[in-house]
Amino acid sequence: MSRPQRNRSTARREATVEGVPIRSLPKVSLHDHLDGGVRASTVFELAGAAGIALPADTSRALGEWFAEQSASGSLVDYLKSFDLTIAVMQTAENLSRIAREFVEDLANDGVIYAEVRWAPEQHATGDLTLEDAVQAVQEGIEEGEDIAAENGHSIRVGQILSAMRQGSRSLEIAQLAVDFREEGVVGFDLAGPEDGFPPSDHADALDLLAREFLPVTLHAGEAAGLDSIRSALLDGRALRLGHGVRIAEDLEEVQAEGDEVRVRFGDIARWVRDREVALELAPSSNLDTGAIARWGTSLEDHPFDLLYQLGFAVTVNTDNRLMSRTTLTRELARLVDAFEYGLDDLETFQLNAAAAAFLPIEQREELIDLISEGFEQA
Repeated sequence: MSRPQRNRSTARREATVEGVPIRSLPKVSLHDHLDGGVRASTVFELAGAAGIALPADTSRALGEWFAEQSASGSLVDYLKSFDLTIAVMQTAENLSRIAREFVEDLANDGVIYAEVRWAPEQHATGDLTLEDAVQAVQEGIEEGEDIAAENGHSIRVGQILSAMRQGSRSLEIAQLAVDFREEGVVGFDLAGPEDGFPPSDHADALDLLAREFLPVTLHAGEAAGLDSIRSALLDGRALRLGHGVRIAEDLEEVQAEGDEVRVRFGDIARWVRDREVALELAPSSNLDTGAIARWGTSLEDHPFDLLYQLGFAVTVNTDNRLMSRTTLTRELARLVDAFEYGLDDLETFQLNAAAAAFLPIEQREELIDLISEGFEQA
């Protein structure tokens, strides 16, 4: 695929592609954690009010601490930084506020549809019930959508409820997701330490979701490899793979011949590619957690472009905006710089995400039309 030269984005000027501000383009976010997308200033304020000890004296320094803590190259260490955000998310008031700000920040970044994932079991350690927590987040989401509309931004956000894969409450969370499917919940996820905790450990929950026809996306192919992806597909009936970057381990004999890449597919990779199982790739996060260590330590080493060129349904996501100090605009800008993508490429990523959204087909088609119109007018 030949691509024209692009303007390079920098920290001091607005990121563009073919002269178009990336922030202005309509975008879809499928993999974005609520507890990883809290504003540093909000964590600082809420922690201070609750008497929670902080590792920094200012909100700016706190944001820097999160970034430094998370860039460890280890998913296990990366996840430790969430202890602080989760600590300030234990009341209905705080959950609603954080969800509202979450939506506002997405709208300001040009996102028109998003799915926010979070684990209710981690936010009901006090007086909140699981149901209270879900309702509080939904109230915040709807407030954020209304505020965005008042400011001229149209955005819709659905909840994905995550169960912690190292825990024992997945069946309870799966039933919770089913119970709230008409009140903002669009899907289910397994989150937490991936290696050693396969989806097959949660067969009862995943069987329930299959019987109820509730969409499932599972973290797989991030901290663990092909066996994790296989279990997500077979045991979880996953329609999308959370990250899924290590599907590239099932591609053999990669050879470059001019502009062509010849690859022999393994069975899992062929199934994922041919069935258009969406990959929820998060470039900055994949670097932070060491998910692409097999291929290198820079974004240019990320197998994103290989997967894209081979026809996988790649999507671009932030994972945790606070920890990776990123936005969807920044993720796209980094990919433009690394692989010289153009407007058509960025539009493809958004169309892939829209097609994989956990929405009825009529609403997915409307979303696709909005994206196409937005890029045509760019």
